[in-house]
Amino acid sequence: MFDWLQHFADWLIYTVFNVGQETHLGTALNFFVYDTLKILILLFFVVFIMGIVNAYFPCRTTKRLFEQKEALRFGVLFSSVFGAITPFCSCSSVPLFIGFVQGGIPLGVTFSFLITSPLVNEVAVAMFLGMFGIKATLIYAVSGIILGTIGGWLLGKFNLEPLLSDWVKKFLKIKCNMVNSKR
Repeated sequence: MFDWLQHFADWLIYTVFNVGQETHLGTALNFFVYDTLKILILLFFVVFIMGIVNAYFPCRTTKRLFEQKEALRFGVLFSSVFGAITPFCSCSSVPLFIGFVQGGIPLGVTFSFLITSPLVNEVAVAMFLGMFGIKATLIYAVSGIILGTIGGWLLGKFNLEPLLSDWVKKFLKIKCNMVNSKR
C-alpha cells in the first residue's frame, strides 16, 4: 500500500541527499523519512474521520446509543477489532483514545481500543505469519482482540468517568452543551 512512499524515501535519501544505501546513516534516514510520512498520512485520515464522527454524531446521540447493553457489548468488540486493524503504535493510539473520550464514547469502549491497538498490529501479524504460520497468527490476533474486548468490558464496569481529568470533564460539558443548543 505504501510502496510509492518507500520509493520516495529511497529517492530522497539515496539520490537527492546522496547518502550511501549500505551505510547505517542512510538506512536510518530512509527509515525515518518513510515511517514519519506514513504515520503523518495515516494520522491525517484518522483525524479527518474523527472530525466527521465528532461533527455528525453529537454527545447525546452517542451516549444514548451506548447506554443500551447490546450496543455497549458490540461497541467494545468493534473498538477492539478497530484497534487491531489500525496500523498504529501506542504513541499514536493515545491521541485517538483522547479523541474517543472527548467524543463522549464510554471509557470501556475506548479502553478496548487502547488495549488492542498496540497489542495486535500489522508488523506482529506479519512476523507471526512468517515464523509460525496461519494457525498461530490467527490464535495471536483473535487472542489479542479477545483480551482487548474483555479488558475494555471490565474497565467499563469500574465506572471510571468520575476519575477523568478536570479539563476533559469541562471539555465534554462544553461540547455537549454546544451540540444541545444547536439542535
